[in-house]
Amino acid sequence: MKRIAEYKKLFGVERQIELKPLKKAYRDLVKEWHPDKFQAGDERQAEAEIQSRRIIDGYHFLVSIAPETISANAEQYAESINTGIADFQHKGMLLEITFMDGVTYEYFGVTKPVFIKMINSNKLNRFAKRSIYPNYTFRMAKRENVEA
Repeated sequence: MKRIAEYKKLFGVERQIELKPLKKAYRDLVKEWHPDKFQAGDERQAEAEIQSRRIIDGYHFLVSIAPETISANAEQYAESINTGIADFQHKGMLLEITFMDGVTYEYFGVTKPVFIKMINSNKLNRFAKRSIYPNYTFRMAKRENVEA
């Protein structure tokens, strides 16, 4: 959740993430912090490289959790969650679930008590479908090639 708030602040997004204003803010920030804008040896060039990487990472992250992106990928997401859970991992407030089709999704804001309830449930995927998938912000983290 801290990561989401940090990137929203960087791009000036207050509530709902909309792709068009986000893209404009991204372009403006890249113009301001592009490393080629600074001369070699300029002390701000190193800072510009760090900032530009942060801007690019933040943009891709916010695009991946934007409602437009989620709705565009809803069909694939529904297919993935119906294949069953292959593996899961909880770090802080982040729950990573890898599904049987090889796709991994990150769920943000999942507390330790909710995670403990999930591991203690008789049917992992059923618990996740009721308590995790509809209630937490998520994004596709990675896709692995799984051979049939």
